[in-house]
Amino acid sequence: MKNFFRISFLIALFLGFQFNSNAAEKVEYLKTDWSFKGPFGKFDRAALQRGYQVYQEVCSSCHSMKYLSYRNLVEEGGPEFSVEQAKAIAASFEVKDGPNADGEMFMRPGRLSDKFVMPYENEKAAQAANGGAYPPDMTVLVKARGGGVDYIYSLLQGYEDPPTGVTLDDGVYYNKYMYGNKIKMSNQLSDGLVEYSDGTNASVEQMAKDVTTFLMWTAEPHLETRHKMGFKAIVYLIILTVLVYFSMKKIWSRIETKV
Repeated sequence: MKNFFRISFLIALFLGFQFNSNAAEKVEYLKTDWSFKGPFGKFDRAALQRGYQVYQEVCSSCHSMKYLSYRNLVEEGGPEFSVEQAKAIAASFEVKDGPNADGEMFMRPGRLSDKFVMPYENEKAAQAANGGAYPPDMTVLVKARGGGVDYIYSLLQGYEDPPTGVTLDDGVYYNKYMYGNKIKMSNQLSDGLVEYSDGTNASVEQMAKDVTTFLMWTAEPHLETRHKMGFKAIVYLIILTVLVYFSMKKIWSRIETKV
């Protein structure tokens, strides 16, 4: 019995130590108002278009979006570029196609039906260009990371000089929101890095919020439709509940109770 209590005490002590260690490592993410949060949340169309611009001008040189097509930029619930705008965006990229009549591959301007152009030919090429690290595909990145949008938003603004006693290898940077605080991606954002066509001030905070909003849409392109369906389902259930309640009252009103 004594051994049992000793073992129990050691297990409890170990679990308590683990809990305290995890709590000490946990960092509170930066917070901001997300328009798409809540049961009635919607995407900010201007933010989505700005977010695409940040992705294209800053992120797309390393990070792919292999599950997204240029036609998705036109669809309702997304950035909702006009068809002409989306066609111009697609045509600004060269896409490998073929084979032609001679059996050869050829390059052509992109079309709405094309997937987003990949920054590298394959995974090995991506690793070779990034010091052995593979830049993850960003299409569903928000869903693949704990903390979701708050984590991505914070990570983009979390670059700092390493604390005293912390040494970093070449090509590694300190980020207080990164798991383990070490990241191989350098700080990509700086004030005024892009020039927004709508005149919005391109601060680091604004660009981080816009591109994170865009990444949320790529991960959940049907979020607004889902919210609308959920609202309709709740209204339907409320009406059905009221009808059932009054029907039951009418049925039981015919039955005389005996005391």
